[in-house]
Amino acid sequence: MPADPDRHRDSSSGTPRRRGEARKSFPLRLPHDLHEELRAWAEQEMRSLNSQIEYLLREAVRRRKGKS
Repeated sequence: MPADPDRHRDSSSGTPRRRGEARKSFPLRLPHDLHEELRAWAEQEMRSLNSQIEYLLREAVRRRKGKS
């Protein structure tokens, strides 16, 4: 099956999404220690903190839905 030309991977999170897909911005309050853990993890994965959080949330949703 040919690749969908309107779909691409987010360059920082590696997450597939459609071109021009709307994104919702909102403030997220985290305890300082959790923020530092996520920041360090993102750095190890060579992602921005935002992309790391998005990646982790997508993985959690995927697992919750029972997909592998």
